[in-house]
Amino acid sequence: MSAVCRPAARAPAGAFFRAVRNWGDYRCRARPDEFRPATVPGVRAAAGGISDLRAPDYAGGSLVNLAAELEWRLAGSCPSARLHGPLAGLIPEASTYILFLIDGLGARQLDHPAAAGLAEGLRGVLDAPFPTTTSVSLASAATGLPPSRHGLIGHFVLLPGRPLPVNSLRWKDASGRKMNRRTAEFLPGPNLWERLRAAGAEAVTVQPADYADTPLTKALYRGCRFEGAASLDHFVTAAAGLAEAPGRLVFAYYPAVDAAAHKHGADSPEYARALGSAAYLWEGIAARLPAGAVMAGTADHGLAAVPRSGKHRLHRRLTPGLTLYGDPRTLYVRGPPDRIEELAARLPASWLPRERLEPLWGPAEDEGGGGWSSIGPPAPVEKPDGAFLAQDGTALLPGHFDKRMVGYHGGLTPEELEIPLLVATPQT
Repeated sequence: MSAVCRPAARAPAGAFFRAVRNWGDYRCRARPDEFRPATVPGVRAAAGGISDLRAPDYAGGSLVNLAAELEWRLAGSCPSARLHGPLAGLIPEASTYILFLIDGLGARQLDHPAAAGLAEGLRGVLDAPFPTTTSVSLASAATGLPPSRHGLIGHFVLLPGRPLPVNSLRWKDASGRKMNRRTAEFLPGPNLWERLRAAGAEAVTVQPADYADTPLTKALYRGCRFEGAASLDHFVTAAAGLAEAPGRLVFAYYPAVDAAAHKHGADSPEYARALGSAAYLWEGIAARLPAGAVMAGTADHGLAAVPRSGKHRLHRRLTPGLTLYGDPRTLYVRGPPDRIEELAARLPASWLPRERLEPLWGPAEDEGGGGWSSIGPPAPVEKPDGAFLAQDGTALLPGHFDKRMVGYHGGLTPEELEIPLLVATPQT
């Protein structure tokens, strides 16, 4: 099944660089089982505002399973469950694969006119891991594991021995202090790239050159060759050229859609330009795909618009004795139950105790055929006592969260959870 690739207009000069430099702090459908947040004694659930929520389909309909499917095809094994058969059938067999991840491109955003070139490649819908945030999903792509197993469970995480939450994209704590740790050892190994290499395949990532040697890059791409792109056209030629060799997984990553949605919103001209640039990359790579290569496209999460009236700032005087971290749409909490109850009375959110959170992070036991036993322990992250799941149209913002944004994510609405499965094959 071939993607239709129309000639794309040349991207505006400098658009690639502006998108990278302005990147903000945040970075077949599942089975229809609904997930309904529950109350616990002493803590109320917000009335209304949260609807049609369900857990990600880690059994075969998520980003985790897409990574596992491609690993299986190149290496003959994978630690997590592969895609459900109908979804796997949408991706033709190949000797080399490009996995193109467009940050922030939810499946429901493909109706934007600027996304027409991307929408033509749409073949199915997957689920993002939970929470629906960049560092969590990229960790799943890099390890082929759900958050329950790789351990990175939020944008802000709490590390043992550290009193303040740590931004897992920038590797700075809530005070802005840089973390002095070797992030390359943070995620469990062998990761996806290391397993491919052990099987005789090769992994290469193509992304903005500015991301080389950042703490996050070191955490995610241990064992993966980094190919930095300095422009949109360089990105296209690098990704397509690398796909000429058999036995490769080329992981291409583009952040501009997420950055524009956060800063300007989905109705802005900046967002339209970012979508247009993503479509330019997709169509350009698709037009140059060599024989024997297939490109699958997806995202790490979608986006939820939050008006100014929906931003709920949590000043320290309202949260004494509590540690708040995670994401604006799924706020993790650690602390005394009575203090959590006091906070709950002020929030437009539902309380999820840890036992209801854990299934959302993924299965507790190996469901992929025994592959987990060969992988090291999860990242050393402290789990919360529970989380506040924000109502639709709201964001929960402690002092160390960014309050300037227009688009947010991290929750379980369809707009945040559903991500596209795009497919392109060589043109004849």
